Amino acid sequence: MPKKKIEETNVTEELLAEQPENASDPISDQEAESPASPISQAKEPAASTPVRKSVPTSILTLNADTEVETQESREDTIWHELQNAYRTRKILVGTLGGIEKLEGGNTIAIIYYKGMRVVIPLTEMMINLIVDDAHDYGELFQRQNKILGNMLGCEIDFMVKGLDNSTRSVVASRKDAMYKKRQIFYLPDANGNSRVCEDRVVQARVIAVAEKVVRVEIFGVECSILARDLSWDWLGDATERFHVGEQILVRILSVKIDSLENISVKADVKSVNGNTSKENLSKCKVQGKYAGVVTDIHKGTVFVRLHIGVNAVAHSCYDDRLPGKKDEVSFVVTRIDEDRNVAVGLISRIIKQNI
Repeated sequence: MPKKKIEETNVTEELLAEQPENASDPISDQEAESPASPISQAKEPAASTPVRKSVPTSILTLNADTEVETQESREDTIWHELQNAYRTRKILVGTLGGIEKLEGGNTIAIIYYKGMRVVIPLTEMMINLIVDDAHDYGELFQRQNKILGNMLGCEIDFMVKGLDNSTRSVVASRKDAMYKKRQIFYLPDANGNSRVCEDRVVQARVIAVAEKVVRVEIFGVECSILARDLSWDWLGDATERFHVGEQILVRILSVKIDSLENISVKADVKSVNGNTSKENLSKCKVQGKYAGVVTDIHKGTVFVRLHIGVNAVAHSCYDDRLPGKKDEVSFVVTRIDEDRNVAVGLISRIIKQNI
């Protein structure tokens, strides 16, 4: 057996062994009964002893055609699904619900599939970072844990790699599922066509959101989309519009395939939505005064998103206070730049500061 296969088997067996054991069997009815009282021990005539009828095991429902599923039967059904997925190498979808550290120091991701706990080692989460001389292993490990923490709540694909029937423990791999999806959607088929190709609109999962960037997973390949490519509107904070766990439409700008392990994708969101900047810009009038919100400040230039749907740039502020991000301001238009689809002007006053 190759060395790699032996290591993967050892990791799976170790994780399955560390999962909590099931609770012991409940005490039998005979053991749970309290000692009989002398009165109960007294013999009664056989004729007066009532005959106990057996109770049906099925659930008596209010409606005749209704079937009620118990928690135990639901768990049995889900466990059966996981067993079938393990045998057929089927890709399943779960939610990243937790991060734990084992006694040996290894980090594991906890995935919940229909309420069932699934364990994925950090090495199988496919969090690939650039390793160079400037970063030692400790720092790389911390960066991987930080990225994993930002992914909490996202949907991920996984493939079951090991099962333990006695404890109902499951160990899985996200990396195997991502490689399988890459093979299906990125590699050319018999006709030389790929499902994910340039200029195609596809659905993507949001797996992490920061102030100026959104991280998405597109059929097994992760891609970062900067704020300027998220919307035609100027976004001060991407977390106000996007959140981990949602699904969005993106347009593929380019695909680079060196190998199955090395695929890079560039995508944007704003091209999927219509650009209404020119239409909204016609609503602006020179010397008009409009309310807006400060989205960013760079080298003394204040970027404002007007409430009428227009991007605006201010180079000066007449208020004694300095404007800050997310402040609501009053903006006076002095010029309209049709080439860049922005209104140029000044901030007359700060309506409300974001403190």
